[in-house]
Amino acid sequence: MEDDIDEGWVRVRRPMEKDIWNPSFKMAGSESDEAARPLKITSNAPSGHWTDAVPIGNGRLGAMVWGGVPVETLNLNEDTLWTGTPGDYADPNASQAVEEVRKLVDDGNYSEATSVADTKLSGNPSDVYQLLGDLTLEFDHSNAAYTESTYLRLLDLDTAVALVKYTVGDVEFTREHFASKPDQVIVTKISSSKPGALSFTASLDSKMDHHSYTNDNDQIVMEGSCRGRRIPPRVSSEGDPKGIQFSAVLDVQIGGTGALIRELEGAKLRVESSDWAVLLLSASSSFSGSFTKPEDSLKNPTTDALNVLNSVRKLSYSDIYARHLDDYQNLFHRVFLQLSRSTKTMGDKVAADPNVSTSARVQSFQTDEDPALVELMFQYGRYLLISCSRPGTQPANLQGIWNKDVEPPWDGAPHLNINLQMNYWPSLPCNLSECQDPLFDYMDSLYINGTKTAKVNYEANGWVTHQVSDIWAKTSTDRGQAVWAFWPMGGAWLCTHLWEQYAFTLDKKFLANKAYPLLEECASFLLDWLIKGPDGFLETNPSTSPEHSFIAPDGKSASVSYSTTMDIAIIREVFSCIVSAAEVLGKSGDGLIKRVLDAQTKLPPTRIARDGSIMEWAKDFQDPDVHHRHVSHLFGLFPGHTITPEKNPDLCKAADYTLYKRGEDGPGWSTTWKAALRARLHDTDHAYRMIKHLFNLVDPDHEASFEGGVYSNLFTAHPPFQIDANFGFSAAIAEILVQSTLKDLYLLPALPRDKWANGCVKGLKARGGLTVNICWTEGDLKEVGLWSKDSDSNSVKRLHYRGKTSTASILPGKVYTFNSKLKCVRTSFLP
Repeated sequence: MEDDIDEGWVRVRRPMEKDIWNPSFKMAGSESDEAARPLKITSNAPSGHWTDAVPIGNGRLGAMVWGGVPVETLNLNEDTLWTGTPGDYADPNASQAVEEVRKLVDDGNYSEATSVADTKLSGNPSDVYQLLGDLTLEFDHSNAAYTESTYLRLLDLDTAVALVKYTVGDVEFTREHFASKPDQVIVTKISSSKPGALSFTASLDSKMDHHSYTNDNDQIVMEGSCRGRRIPPRVSSEGDPKGIQFSAVLDVQIGGTGALIRELEGAKLRVESSDWAVLLLSASSSFSGSFTKPEDSLKNPTTDALNVLNSVRKLSYSDIYARHLDDYQNLFHRVFLQLSRSTKTMGDKVAADPNVSTSARVQSFQTDEDPALVELMFQYGRYLLISCSRPGTQPANLQGIWNKDVEPPWDGAPHLNINLQMNYWPSLPCNLSECQDPLFDYMDSLYINGTKTAKVNYEANGWVTHQVSDIWAKTSTDRGQAVWAFWPMGGAWLCTHLWEQYAFTLDKKFLANKAYPLLEECASFLLDWLIKGPDGFLETNPSTSPEHSFIAPDGKSASVSYSTTMDIAIIREVFSCIVSAAEVLGKSGDGLIKRVLDAQTKLPPTRIARDGSIMEWAKDFQDPDVHHRHVSHLFGLFPGHTITPEKNPDLCKAADYTLYKRGEDGPGWSTTWKAALRARLHDTDHAYRMIKHLFNLVDPDHEASFEGGVYSNLFTAHPPFQIDANFGFSAAIAEILVQSTLKDLYLLPALPRDKWANGCVKGLKARGGLTVNICWTEGDLKEVGLWSKDSDSNSVKRLHYRGKTSTASILPGKVYTFNSKLKCVRTSFLP
C-alpha cells in the first residue's frame, strides 16, 4: 500500500438524487449555506464515556472511536456475534394453557388469567448480542502533553469519517477512521506533520474468551468464541455447546525513511519513527445461518478475515477511501434538508456557532432552538441506518451494531413490540430502501421457526413471532410475565413493512416473490388465531397491550384480556395490506383473500372511552399508569393507516386526547413515536414540542435520573442507550414534511412555521414511487418538485396543501415543478 493520491485524473461522480431538482429561486439561509453548516458531530475533548465516542460502521462491522490522546481505543463489533445455538421454539403444552386462559378471560377473571399466563405461557429468554473486542493504540507518553486548544474530534456525516486532531509541541497528529462497505474493513490512517514523529503500539483485546498473536506479515490475529449458552439467568458453563467462533485481524502498514515495525510480547506491534500508518481491520465469524449449529459450521473465521486483507492490501489508501466514499455517498446524498428561522426574526436569536461542541448545542437547544441541530439529528439517523444495516447483514438490533458489554441492556436483542420496527421507519421515506433488506431476510428465518411455533403452540396455520427475538430467529414467547412476554403480534407488525416496501418502491417482483408469501402465511395465522366472541365480533384471546397492565373490575391488577386495541389494529392493517397486494398481483379471487374480506367486516371497531380517549383494551378498564411509555393503542394512526384526519375525525380527536393523557415524558423511542403521531394528526405545535423534548443532554454518570434525551454523541437514550429513537426521529421529521398514500401527497402537513419558517427538503420518498422535493419561505409553500423513475408509476396524484387540492398526472422519467398554488409550472427530463 502506498499513501498516495492519483494525479492527473479527475473523478466525476454521477448526479446525486438530491441534486436532480432545484428551486427556481434563491432561498435565504438555504442550500447556499450548506458549506457553512456542516453535518458534523464535534467535541473539543477526548471521550470520557462510551456514549461520548462516535460510531462508524459498514453494516456488518462497527466501531466506537474514543479519540484519546495517549491511548486511542476503538470498541469493535461484528453483527453475527451472539451467544447460543439454534433453538426449539415450540411448546406442546401451550395450546392447553391458551384454552385455560381463554376460559378465565371469558369468565371475566382477568387477574387469574394473567397469573396462569405468567406461569404457563412464559418461555425462554432470547440469546445475547456480544462484542468483538478493542483495538488499542498506545502513543508515546509525550502525547499526553498535547495542546488542549488544538484538540478536535468529530464525525463527518458527509464522508462517514471520524477525525481526531491535536498538536504536541510543533507536531500536528491526525487520525482518520472509517468503515468500508466495499472492502469490508475498518480503516485507520494516522499521520504526523513532522517526518518520523509517529510512534505507537497496537494491540487487540476482548472481554470474550480469546487469544491473540502476531504473524510474519505485520498483522495481529485475535481468535475467540461466544458462549454456547447465555449468561443470565446464571447457569453452569459445564457442558455448554460450542458457540460462534470469531476472528479479527489487524494489518499495519507504515511509511517514511527509517520507519519500522517490530513485534512485542508475541501479540502486539510497535511502530517507530513513521511519517504515517494505515491500519486495516477485518473480522469474521463462524455463523452460518440461523439453523446451523456453530459446531457444524464449515467456516474458518481467521482464513476469511485474512483473505479480505489480502485483497485490500493491493489497494492504495486513496483508492480504499474513494471506494468507501462512492458507496456511502450514493446513499447518504440522496436527501438534503435545510431548516432556517424567519428572516424577519433572525435577529432575535443568534444562530448557533457550528464550531461549538455538539453537546453544548444540545444543552442550549431549549433556549436557542437551533434548526441546524434538527438537520444534524435527522441526517444522523440516516447515517446510523446506513452504518448498521446493509443488504446481506443482520438487521439492526436494539443498539444497531454498537455494543460494549457481554451482558448488554435487554440483551441487545431485537424487540418486536416497537423497537425493531422503529429501526426501519426512516428507511422508506428517507430514501434508504435497500437498508431494510436485512429485515426481510430475517423475516424469512422467523417464518421457518414461526411456522412450527404456530402449529405446536396454537394449533394454527401460518407463522407467528412474539415480542423478542435474536440471531437464531427465536419466535416463541419471552421469559417472565405475560404483560411483556406474551404478545403474538410481532410477526404481524413486521409484515406491514412488506407492503410499505412495495407502496414506496412499486417493486412488483419484490411483492410477488418476497412479500406476498410472508403476508399470506401471516394472514393464515391471524385467521386461525381469531375466534368468534359473544358479541359477534372476531376477537383475540388471550391478548395483551405491550408491557401495560390495567385494573380489573375486581380491583386487581391484570394484563391479560381479549382484543386489545393494538391487536385488532395490527390485524386490520395486515388484512388491508394483503388485500391490496392481491389486487396488484391478480390474486383477489383466492380463497384466502375471500376469508380475509369476510373477517374484515367482523373485526371490532376502535372504541372511544368514557373520558374521550382511545380505549386501549376491549373494555374500558381503569389505567393505573396513564403516562405509560407505550402508545400501542394508537397504532392505527401511526405507523398504521386505518385512522386518518380525513376519514376518522372522531377517532383523531380521541387520539389527540389520548396523547394529552400520556404526556410528553418517556424514553427516547416513546418521544419520537409521539412526534410522528402528532404529525399524522397535523398537530404542528405538539409535533414540534416532542422534537424539542428529545434534546435533553443525558449525563452518563447519572442516567438513571433521566427519561429520554440524547448523549453527547447524539445517541438516543431510554436510558440507557437504545438506537430506535435515532431512527424514530428521522422518520418523524419526514412525517412532519411529507405524508402520502398511493394516490395522495400531503405537503408540509405539520410544519412548525414559526420555528422553521424557511427551508428546503430534497429527495424524500412518497408512496407511489415518487421522489419529493419541497421548498418554503416564511412558513408558506413556495415550490414542489416531483419525479419518479419507475415505469409502473404512471399515476394520478392528488396534491394537498392547507386545504387546497390539485390533481396531477405524474409520468416516469420526468421532473415536475409545482408552484405554491399546486399548479405545474415546469417540466424536464430526468438526467
